[in-house]
Amino acid sequence: MPRDEFAQLELLSELDALLERLARWMQTAPDWQPAETCRAMVRRLQQRIETMRVRWEAPLVVALLGGTGTGKSALINALLGAEAVRTGRQRPTTTRPTLILRGDITPEMLGIDPASVELIVRDLPMLRDLVLLDCPDPDTTEETPDDFPKISCDAGVSPTTAGAAVKLPPQQFPAQAVPARAADHRSATNPRLAPVPAAAAQNTDSNLARLRKILPHCDVLLVTATQQKYRSARVAEELAAASAGARLVFVQTHADAEDDIRDDWRAVLADQYAAGHIFFIDSLSALADAQANRQPRGEFAQLVDLLLNELAGAAGNRIRRANFLDLLADTLSGCRKRLDEAIPPVEQAINAIHQQRGVLASLLAKQMHAELLTSRRSWENRLLAETASRWGLSPFALVLRIYQGLGNWALGALLLRARTPAQIALWGTLEGVQAWRKRRQARQAEQGLDRAAAGFWDQAEIHKAGLILEGYATEAGVDRRLVSPSAVAAESEAAGANFIARASADLQSLVASLAARHTGWFTRGCYEVLFCAMIGCLLFRLAKNFFYDSWLAPGPSPALGLDFYLTAGFWLLLWCFLLIFALTRRLRRGLRREIDRLVVAWQSPSTASGLFAHLESQCRGAIQFRRDLDPLDEQVNRLRRQLALPGEKIGHRM
Repeated sequence: MPRDEFAQLELLSELDALLERLARWMQTAPDWQPAETCRAMVRRLQQRIETMRVRWEAPLVVALLGGTGTGKSALINALLGAEAVRTGRQRPTTTRPTLILRGDITPEMLGIDPASVELIVRDLPMLRDLVLLDCPDPDTTEETPDDFPKISCDAGVSPTTAGAAVKLPPQQFPAQAVPARAADHRSATNPRLAPVPAAAAQNTDSNLARLRKILPHCDVLLVTATQQKYRSARVAEELAAASAGARLVFVQTHADAEDDIRDDWRAVLADQYAAGHIFFIDSLSALADAQANRQPRGEFAQLVDLLLNELAGAAGNRIRRANFLDLLADTLSGCRKRLDEAIPPVEQAINAIHQQRGVLASLLAKQMHAELLTSRRSWENRLLAETASRWGLSPFALVLRIYQGLGNWALGALLLRARTPAQIALWGTLEGVQAWRKRRQARQAEQGLDRAAAGFWDQAEIHKAGLILEGYATEAGVDRRLVSPSAVAAESEAAGANFIARASADLQSLVASLAARHTGWFTRGCYEVLFCAMIGCLLFRLAKNFFYDSWLAPGPSPALGLDFYLTAGFWLLLWCFLLIFALTRRLRRGLRREIDRLVVAWQSPSTASGLFAHLESQCRGAIQFRRDLDPLDEQVNRLRRQLALPGEKIGHRM
């Protein structure tokens, strides 16, 4: 495979890979105003790239851009070595784009509408690998008198033949119109060189509108200036708009009559452009040399060598690749600028979400704290149940199970009347969230979990938080409907259900840790010994009375009656309750400390993580969208650094 063809394939593959990555990045764009702006910028980039794709195989389009009277047309004639276009220093002679090309090249091959340009067909060495374009002056309002293009041909080539060479539709370019169009010149007495007003760019018949339409089709811009025009604000504005997708060659003309201002011009360009070499030439002398068959001299010879040799072959592919990368980098830079400006309000919105969640979670935690401390009976039953399960089969464990059974009716009542977060969470530790969900399905008509969960939150505070976050969402450019009352109500239901599950799990862990801490072997042994001692005393008293006092004693006494059993039962129950009280008191000793620790954890914004979740997701999506831009930007910049352009004479936008 030839080297040039391989370079072209490499160029196309790299560009396709970058475009695919750019498309994937845009697919992740959230519903966010700055992201919409970036999407529009990328769409414009894709349209611009399509115009570049059309001319991958075509010669480079070298356009001359400059103010009125800077010698663009004279420079073209000097480069061609023939008077192909009209010239004039004091008035605009180029009011329509003029395309100078070989006979085997058509405007369509360059992605240019033939009706929008005047065509000049020449078979000259300069046009071997290039197409020259004389652009309209951007700093005048001069308009063309009609819409027909002008076709100029080499001597001996008929207009009809020239039209066939460039494949122009005959209905658009009638042969009988060519001579009249070729002879059309403006009167020098009516230059109309008024400054371009702001509305001129929207006038499709203005020089500026035609200039902006043609510049995206150019690969290299020859920027011409004179001692009087190198600081032109209008030219600088159009150059800034077009330079992202083109290489730049700066040329000071009128070297025969003006001072060398290249150093000052370079200083003017330094903020935005790497100027490369700035040529200082006399176009009229160069044209005279060409017409006298003399070799180009001085700086003009260097310019000709640059265009003929250094921009030919594979160099043209590299220039187009560099133009594409510059255009992509410029688009990404614009996206980055807009996203960077929009990210701080998004971050403020996320901080506001965390702050409002913290307020709501703190209120809920305080409510839970008060209810947990007053739910002593529920805590005692749960702790005793856990203790009994850990104790196994023993006399005192049997007492604990009997005592626990006395509270079962209270637990059932708690389930039927559960209305507060603490009641539901405590019941969840006893029976499990899954069982409660079944109970909820059976009580849909009465009150479901979702409505109960939504009722956990202070609705006034939620409404207040929604109004606050709506302002942050508006400032961040995020859809404020994400914090509408209906959306927040649905989120509060989900957040309430999530909190129930979390609180149940936390309470279960707390109960298990308290029971494990206070039911070790030593503690269990003490309670078992004390309980068994009471049982032993009663049994000893009964056995002594029955076997010894009533039978074997010298003076037998009667057996103990019912009164003794009632009294013994009373003291046994009292002893059991004392032991249970001591155990529950021991278990409750660290309960407040554990509850305080648990409530502190519930006061974190994560407790209310389900609230305003859609708004947070949108904001985080916006931040991630900005972060995903960095790798793409780095890849483009890396390829730009790796790209070796011909020589150091070509400039570019920084």
